[in-house]
Amino acid sequence: MPRLFCLIFITLLCLQAAHAAEARQRIHVGYYEFPPYAYTDDQGRASGSGLELTARLLDAAGYEAEFRSYPGARLYNGLLDGSIQLWAGASGKPELAGHTLESRFLLGEIPLNLYFRRDTPTPRIPDGLNNREVILITGYSYWQDVNQWLEDPARNITRHHTSSHTSALQMLQRRRGDYLLDYQAPIEQARYALGMGELPFVEMQRLPLRLIYSRQAPGAERLRDDLDRVYQQLKGSGETLWLN
Repeated sequence: MPRLFCLIFITLLCLQAAHAAEARQRIHVGYYEFPPYAYTDDQGRASGSGLELTARLLDAAGYEAEFRSYPGARLYNGLLDGSIQLWAGASGKPELAGHTLESRFLLGEIPLNLYFRRDTPTPRIPDGLNNREVILITGYSYWQDVNQWLEDPARNITRHHTSSHTSALQMLQRRRGDYLLDYQAPIEQARYALGMGELPFVEMQRLPLRLIYSRQAPGAERLRDDLDRVYQQLKGSGETLWLN
C-alpha cells in the first residue's frame, strides 16, 4: 500500500506540473525596431520599455512572452493571419482594421514630427511640403493624411528613404533633404547618440499606443480580457504603466 500511495503522489505531482506548464501559455509577440520602446540590443535580446511592459503584463496574467523582431510589412501580415498573436504598437492602423482587437487601455502616445534645420523656414502643413525633399524611415507607416500628401503627384515631393534614425539625422544635416518625418522618441535617442543639438519641428500627429491582438489567433478575446484585467489591477495599486 505505501508503494501505491507513492505512485499516486508522484502521478499527482506530474499532473500538477503539466497543468502549470500548460497554464503558462507562450504568446508570440511581434515587434519592429522602434527604440527606445522596442528594439534588439547588442546581445540580440528583445529590449525596450514597451516590450518590458508587455512581458510584465503577460507574466502577471499567467502567460509567457516570446518576442521576435520583424520588418513592418511582415509584422502586419503575421497579425492578419494569426502567426503573430500580439503587438504593442500604434492604434487604428487601417490595414489591420477588422482583423485585430485592441486593448481598452492606452500604453502611451508617440508624437510624429516633421523636423528641419534652423536655417529652414517653419513649413505650413501641407502646402509647405510642395516641391520639397522629405527624408523617411524605410518600413515605417504614417498617418493616412500624411501618406496622401507625400504621394500626391501635384505636390511634387521627393522622398528619400533610409534605414535608421541616425542616418536620417545625418542626411538632414548634410542637406540631403529639406525635412525629416519621424517619431519623436527614436529621434531623440539618435540625436543624443550623435551629440546633436535640438532641432525645430512641427508636430504632425500623436499616435496612441495599445496592445494589438490578432483575431485569427486562438483565444484572442480571452487574452485581451486577461491583460486588460491585469493592467487595471496594477494601475489601481499605484503602478506607473504609462510609456513616455
